[in-house]
Amino acid sequence: MHYYRYSNAEVSCWYKYLLFSYNIVFWLAGVAFLAAGLWAWSEKGVLSDLTKVTGLHGLDPVVLVLVVGIVMFTLGFAGCVGALRENICLLKFFCGAIVFIFLLELAVAVLAFLFQDWVRDRVKEFFENNIKSYRDDIDLQNLIDSLQKINHCCGAQGPEDWDFNIYFNCSSESKSREKCGVPFSCCIPDPAQKVVNTQCGYDIRKKSKSEWDDQIFVKGCIVALEAWLPQNIYIVAGVFIAISLLQIFGIFLARTLISDIEAVKAGNAF
Repeated sequence: MHYYRYSNAEVSCWYKYLLFSYNIVFWLAGVAFLAAGLWAWSEKGVLSDLTKVTGLHGLDPVVLVLVVGIVMFTLGFAGCVGALRENICLLKFFCGAIVFIFLLELAVAVLAFLFQDWVRDRVKEFFENNIKSYRDDIDLQNLIDSLQKINHCCGAQGPEDWDFNIYFNCSSESKSREKCGVPFSCCIPDPAQKVVNTQCGYDIRKKSKSEWDDQIFVKGCIVALEAWLPQNIYIVAGVFIAISLLQIFGIFLARTLISDIEAVKAGNAF
């Protein structure tokens, strides 16, 4: 790999160091995500027994953190080194990756809008699979509990979905104390209680459904999400536009710097 030094520097220092600053944020964020993910894995013993990675049938949130960290670290590193060393290969890699991610986000948004029923079915299937693995991973458990508490919901379509989990299943064969119950995150909080009652959902589904309304959330999380989106469409659109503008800005900086470097190389060739 060759690096070029130019006697008559025409490469804009403004674009060069602005792109470097832009990417150093990505790189540092990637390092932080990787560190957090590896620490979480070490706490769960995954680093000493890698078979635990495939042992969970649902989503392991740590894997998502690690994937995001690897992508951000790689792109940030390529952008930083490419800008400082004026390396066209690294800059083109960075630019191409950002363009690909931007187009992928756009395609997902359009397809999700056009095929809403298919997306709803996939989300339902995804949520049910994670309900099955609720007790298998502490991070997944905390994620589902947070989702249910924040959105005042229970299960994918309703509390009955907790039959998918062997611990909460109402089957007569189950010997779990949580049999025919729901997680504590499904319970309607009591303002008078300062300590969370983790057993509040025990045996609740053995009672008649008319009694559920006073003790647990009966609305499914998919229904809650569908109700939340129209009410917060401007926030969602604003976040999407902000992320898109940041990506477009990075593409603009990289393309401008590449053009400057190519112009200098062409000028030096004569």
